[in-house]
Amino acid sequence: MREEKLILIVEDEPALSEVLAEYLQAASYRTACLYRGDLVQAWVAQSVPDLIVLDLMLPGKDGLTVFRELRAEHDIPVVMATARVDEIDRLIGLELGADDYICKPYSPRELVVRIKNILRRSSAGDSAISVGLKLDPMTLHASIDGRALVLTPVEFKLLSLLSDSVGRIYSRQQLLDHLYGDHRVVSERTVDSHIKNLRRKLEAESDGQDLIKSVYGMGYKFERD
Repeated sequence: MREEKLILIVEDEPALSEVLAEYLQAASYRTACLYRGDLVQAWVAQSVPDLIVLDLMLPGKDGLTVFRELRAEHDIPVVMATARVDEIDRLIGLELGADDYICKPYSPRELVVRIKNILRRSSAGDSAISVGLKLDPMTLHASIDGRALVLTPVEFKLLSLLSDSVGRIYSRQQLLDHLYGDHRVVSERTVDSHIKNLRRKLEAESDGQDLIKSVYGMGYKFERD
């Protein structure tokens, strides 16, 4: 029998944590709750949840600091939650690599649906990518479903980054920073051009699958159709 997935709720409002936990348990997830940011790293290292709901405003250590520490060691999906809805916090949360972002007060039912979608996408995407896409950084050889992909070094580097984190949104600036570590002055339109060429090559060798998705106002992500 397959073990139910474990969701960690990091929230300093016990009543909210309990309500969300009840909804998640009704949807056949296991849950755990923490109320302080400085307890998260040690707990995750021991228990390794399948997804974390992380509030930004936490005692002990704030949510963004916790998130940075998690991302340095783990690739666990994270949904960030906060009552602070100003645009700066919203962009910071997503550009750090959060899988989703929800503003409080939120509907627990809606959040459960989002969590289901993230876990389904992550599970399906990871299994498909591990089989279908192969990248050799030593030779820059790439193939998808056994078909060779003829990529430029920049396209190879771009595809490697996107496919390593299926479903994660990367801003154009993040992609530029990854592609051009020497910090040369390059227009963001350069990224769009590389993405366009990479998409064309992927579609040609994957029976028309649109594997790189545009996220309006945010950037790009890699997903299996």
